[in-house]
Amino acid sequence: MSLHCQKSAKGDKVNTHKFKADIHQDREDSEAMAIEPPFFEKYKAILQSSANEKEKPSTVEGFEELELPLIDLSHLNLGPLERQECIEKMGQAAIEWGFFQIVNHAVPDELLNRLKQEQIKVFQQPFDKKSENNFLNLSVQSYRWGNPLATSLRNLSWSEALHISLKDISKMDEYNKLRSTIEEYAEKANFLAQRLAEYLAQNLEIKANYFQENCSPSSSSLRMNRYPPCPYPSMMFGIIPHTDTDFLTIVSQDQVGGLQLKRNGRWVSVKPNPKALVVNIGDFYQALSNGVYKSITHRVIANQETERYSAAYFYCPTYETVIESCSKPSLYKKFSFKEYREQIQKDVKATGDKVGLSRFLL
Repeated sequence: MSLHCQKSAKGDKVNTHKFKADIHQDREDSEAMAIEPPFFEKYKAILQSSANEKEKPSTVEGFEELELPLIDLSHLNLGPLERQECIEKMGQAAIEWGFFQIVNHAVPDELLNRLKQEQIKVFQQPFDKKSENNFLNLSVQSYRWGNPLATSLRNLSWSEALHISLKDISKMDEYNKLRSTIEEYAEKANFLAQRLAEYLAQNLEIKANYFQENCSPSSSSLRMNRYPPCPYPSMMFGIIPHTDTDFLTIVSQDQVGGLQLKRNGRWVSVKPNPKALVVNIGDFYQALSNGVYKSITHRVIANQETERYSAAYFYCPTYETVIESCSKPSLYKKFSFKEYREQIQKDVKATGDKVGLSRFLL
């Protein structure tokens, strides 16, 4: 064989290996793409229009990173003075920040890690399966992604979520490990949320058994979120700015970060603390407290390289519960959860966004 032929043969061999490597990479890319929601196809017109208009909402540049007030719940089990100081510190954070973080909260790290692993398994399933109407035997639209009513990048969320009403958990029979993990976590989170709500009530004129009477374990919900890497992180959000429709939200998040909240009229980034749970005041507690506690607008910024996971437990009343301010003169007219939800649906359909408590100001 001539030297030229030997070189050609060697070259062909190298090319063959490269070809096989390319096929393998293409297969991996294809499998990864099969998992992702079709953001580009769904929002092609918005992305093209925004690129032409150079629409760039300020999301990631130049934001101060702050630590949320840290509440050590173990102080509640110390002497009367330490207990009262802990409750007052919690109330002050609810007034000044609308957010705080808690440690020694009695939700085991092992359970939180197991919940995240089950969450990852769910979102790593093919998009075609996740988007089925009976996915995991749950209600229609339990699996959600993006924003179907988005008209611009400003109201487009680059994320996917599984929103589970706790009354639907019993439908998940054939998915025992996921179901048992969610049931275990929901029990712990509900107990924790009720305790926190009652401690916060001690600073106000709210009767001690208010939350026991109006919130049941099945009236709350769990939302598991995944934020895929976003190719245009400076142009859109992981979740658009919003407030929460509940009394309290308890959030477990990873170390990636991305949560931002509005503080004193400006956006600030929250420094992630994987050892703590984040708690924020919802619209219903702001109304119940007559504006003393603050339901703060918050959002999640997109990340170009790293996916982010979080799980939010929404502590909610029953659908018929009427929420009325605890003191006079009242800032808000009384409303039921049902009325509030219906108003949100109308506003989202009309504007693509939630209006919230301002609809119920007196």
